[in-house]
Amino acid sequence: MVGAPVSDRLVASWQRSEDYGVSLESIEPSFTGTLNDESLFFECGREVLEGLHRTLINEPVSLMLTDADGLVLNRMSGDTSLLRALDAVHLAPGFAYAERTVGTNGLGLAIADRAPTVVRADEHYALSLCTYTCAAVPVLDPLSGHLEGCVNLTTWSSQSSDLLLALAQSAASNTSAMMLARSRGQKPRAAQRGEVFRVETPRLEPGAGSATDLGPAWSEVLARAGAAIRDERIVLAVGEEGSGRATLLAQALRQQFPRERILAASPPPTQDCEAWLGLWTPELGKPDTGILVRDVDLLPEWVAEHVRDLVVQARVRAHAGDHVPFAMTASRFDALPPALAPLVDTIVSVPPLRERSDDVIPLARLAARRARGREVTFTHAAESALRDCGWPGNARQLVEVVAQAARRSDTIDVRHLPADVLSGISRRLTRIETFERDEIVRVLTRPGISMKDAGDELGMSRATVYRKIAQYDINIPRTNT
Repeated sequence: MVGAPVSDRLVASWQRSEDYGVSLESIEPSFTGTLNDESLFFECGREVLEGLHRTLINEPVSLMLTDADGLVLNRMSGDTSLLRALDAVHLAPGFAYAERTVGTNGLGLAIADRAPTVVRADEHYALSLCTYTCAAVPVLDPLSGHLEGCVNLTTWSSQSSDLLLALAQSAASNTSAMMLARSRGQKPRAAQRGEVFRVETPRLEPGAGSATDLGPAWSEVLARAGAAIRDERIVLAVGEEGSGRATLLAQALRQQFPRERILAASPPPTQDCEAWLGLWTPELGKPDTGILVRDVDLLPEWVAEHVRDLVVQARVRAHAGDHVPFAMTASRFDALPPALAPLVDTIVSVPPLRERSDDVIPLARLAARRARGREVTFTHAAESALRDCGWPGNARQLVEVVAQAARRSDTIDVRHLPADVLSGISRRLTRIETFERDEIVRVLTRPGISMKDAGDELGMSRATVYRKIAQYDINIPRTNT
């Protein structure tokens, strides 16, 4: 559209496409051919798109799912001429349409920036794509927040595209909702709020008040992070969500710079990115200020580029002898936006809580004390159950479980712990199975209960109770205060 304003996101994408060396004339997307068609995302997304396809069967629109790398997983359309044309540019299952390989396009930009995107006609980088308009919306896992892929709708550029993005957003939203409904009824991940904490010593800061007398696995990683920060390196802490990555970096920063304040920032919703950058970036490079950015693998590509530029500029401006403490967390290094990867000098891997059994009880005691404002005791059985749990949600899950238990009793016993802590089963349970398991745990954790009494209350024989215990991998340590 002649004279239409060009967004900063689009300009940034064009620049990246040029930097990647994408041809302006023709594209050659890589063919993988290996599709993950067994994931929950694919199962739910296909079901949603099949329903939408039935309503658009006579429209010149192609509906498709891609994974987080832009690999096209499926495609459906009632317009055979459109399908033949898309085959000619390889926008088909098995081909990767990431920005890096084909330049600016709807699904590639949606994945890069983790934001709903429409790319029309000559807004595409490659001329061979200028006859199409694409609307794409990323789909995030409702529990982890990780990018699963995107929903992409493509039509001819001559067609009206006013409703295309709305349809893609509806399909993406329905896919995420269906994923949540089929995920054992777990609570969705809290929406990103982009919190920014500016903290002055000696007030609470990220990592303040957290347990420091932990086991050797934590202490070793903490020492490595501290040494790197002391040597003016940029540290990236990787590991599972909730394992304590940000806490570890905050402790390392505090050990090396005890009088500095620590500013911690979490990724914001896409629409708030500019305001988020404006809040904390003026602090970068100020004397006596350390910066910690969490979950940088969730940042849109253009925001990651701004962060990179700001860090580089701050280090250049720093006076001789000055240090610009900057650290980041992510799930893993290869999930980083390309712009941030070159900044990383040192990577430290924070072990999950299941590999740090020595840390469970100190963390539990700290969580209970915070919840009640005073010391709370644990029975031997409760301590054993906490240590034996696999903690798929890591320290964050432990803190939530113990805090809830501490609000119910001065002495935490196994009967105050949720059933999933006492059950080692990892497969997804149905609602009926979950109810049955929880009832068995509720009865068996009652003080003084015998197996015969438990069977009578549950309406089962003792043999059935034992079989159900094995089926759900229930382990209830004997109560002993």
